Amino acid sequence: MKKNRKTSPYFNRELSWMDFNDRVLNEALDPRTPLLERLKFIAIVSSNLDEFVMKRIGGLKRQISAGVTRRTPDGLTPQEQFDQLRERILAQIERQRRCLLDELMPELRKHGIHIQRYDELTAKQKKKVNDDYQKTVFPILIPLGVGPGQPFPFISNLSLSLAIRLKPPRVQEIGFARVKIPKNRPRWMETGVPNHFVPLEDVIAANLDSLFPGVKIVEYCSFRVTRSAEIDRNENEAEDLLELIEEEIQNREFAQVVRLDIDRSCSTAMQRTLLEHMQLAPEDVYIVDGPLGLRDLMSMCKLNFPQLKDKTWKPASHPVLIKNEKREEPESFFALIRRKDLLIHHPYESFNTSVLRFLEEASVDRKVLAIKQTVYRTGDDSPIIKALKQAAANGKQVAVLIEIKARFDEAANIQWVKTLEDAGVHVTYGFVGLKTHSKVLMVVREERDGVRRYIHLGTGNYHPGTANLYTDLSLLTCRPDLGEDVSDLFNALTGFSRQTRYRKLLVAPVNMRRRFESLIQREINHCKKGGKGRMICKMNSLDDIRMIDLLYKASQAGVQVDLIVRGLNCLRPGVAELSENIRLISIIGRFLEHARIFYFYNSGKEELFIGSADWMKRNLDYRYEAVTPVEEPDLKEELKTILDIMLNDNRCAWDLASDGVYTQRRPGEDEPERSSHALLMARAVENSRNAS
Repeated sequence: MKKNRKTSPYFNRELSWMDFNDRVLNEALDPRTPLLERLKFIAIVSSNLDEFVMKRIGGLKRQISAGVTRRTPDGLTPQEQFDQLRERILAQIERQRRCLLDELMPELRKHGIHIQRYDELTAKQKKKVNDDYQKTVFPILIPLGVGPGQPFPFISNLSLSLAIRLKPPRVQEIGFARVKIPKNRPRWMETGVPNHFVPLEDVIAANLDSLFPGVKIVEYCSFRVTRSAEIDRNENEAEDLLELIEEEIQNREFAQVVRLDIDRSCSTAMQRTLLEHMQLAPEDVYIVDGPLGLRDLMSMCKLNFPQLKDKTWKPASHPVLIKNEKREEPESFFALIRRKDLLIHHPYESFNTSVLRFLEEASVDRKVLAIKQTVYRTGDDSPIIKALKQAAANGKQVAVLIEIKARFDEAANIQWVKTLEDAGVHVTYGFVGLKTHSKVLMVVREERDGVRRYIHLGTGNYHPGTANLYTDLSLLTCRPDLGEDVSDLFNALTGFSRQTRYRKLLVAPVNMRRRFESLIQREINHCKKGGKGRMICKMNSLDDIRMIDLLYKASQAGVQVDLIVRGLNCLRPGVAELSENIRLISIIGRFLEHARIFYFYNSGKEELFIGSADWMKRNLDYRYEAVTPVEEPDLKEELKTILDIMLNDNRCAWDLASDGVYTQRRPGEDEPERSSHALLMARAVENSRNAS
């Protein structure tokens, strides 16, 4: 992967994100990945890129339009960033398309899975799809012509359409029409032969004469638009934050178009028509081979070909929970947590049998007085929401903070707000200028010796679906000091308190930055006194310049720093006299790395933390985040083992060099493959077997 990296001590955050999506694409390119999993990664790359264009390209386009020339820490203006990103996006799309069209589709055909163009179908297949089209698709299509009294139609975000040039009878000029490909019909139509499919847009295109009878079709091609997700929002002047976000969701549909994908068959005249009507420049156009909207390939990955997929993984229950289930009279979650803190590692250990069951048990336990929880994202038909409603129905005090500004989940979260309010739950939904990203659940229970708080602190969302796909950590505890901290945090979240001191928790934007800085400085001081300094930090992204500069200072003092950063990263490792003691790897594989873990050697008095925050400016300064210490000796050893497995990964790990090039590790000739995901799955199975 060629890079353009100059002498700046920082990498550009946007270009670094493109590096990340390249690493995801490599999973599709890698023949070691099962075939349908490779197809899945093609879809993920497209979905990732859609969101990146909406958020980041949209933001850059706004800056360019406003004449902003301020440079990023790595020295690039908005225009320079856009130019480099366009080049990178085009290159990435080309690699993705060549992989799909030249490698994956021929391999899929060998296994009886065909994605065919309409012209490739047999007469019998054409009759089948045409009949289905007439019955299930034709009635819902809305052809929209452009002309006097017929303005150019609105093109919704991420929608797939056919652009058509046509010539009505007795009219000299060539006209234009658009047909939207309906999202409520399967994108890949069955052809009557098992596992043979044809794109829906191909079938519609082949039947345009039924939509435009008596009209000559001059040309047609598919196109797709992406609109900016960057909308002006003045929270300080809003009387009702909920109404403001609902209005923003509506406005987003009408936001500026920032990308136009068109099929390579599209003529210059058709391109010119689309550009003029949508007021786009040539640099907004991306010409591609093959079907558009490849995120829709995700449905193909559900085909029943187990030999072409990863072996099915069912998360194991935590050993303590397994042993408890084996008892003649199993103890309650509360009794288990009173005895000892529990650390759960998802998806190796089950979210459903631990965190979800803990909440469900609390919702019906007669001694539980109150439940308080933050929700950033959760799934459709969420059992989390059901348990909270059940708790309220059982007369418990239930308070939930739902973050309605969670990007691209705003509409779902607004609906959850209304659902919970209707069930009698006390709901708040965020702060002006701040997002609530912390993953915190507190259950207050009346017991013989008084009221006790039971706490869940995690790194991931309360989302049972993603809990099977993302690696995350959960701590279940009833430590009094953490309980008091979480109470203070909820008072800040649901009330008007301005808590400035926490006993154990690192809370952003209150004390987290300061605490992390002091922990790093302590390692520096140990080195300066002739001791050993050591840090291991695992997170999703790293872009905060203050934290990066402090890490450089730590390296210069002799602190050995290992960073595990899945996504974008602005720190340049391995530079002499700057960061030569810093190593940085990224792990990309079967699961999405999402857990944040922070390790500080502290002259042998090791301290470890888990939580919701990355070292990004937004997390440290503009979000409510919570990071907790893990203090039980065996749980600290567990976290150290997890970190050690990841640092020694030679299958999923990528090393970042000082020039910005990521290189995937590969086993030596006589070296066994050490995939951290595979090893942690095997470890969970072994622990489960031993517990049984």
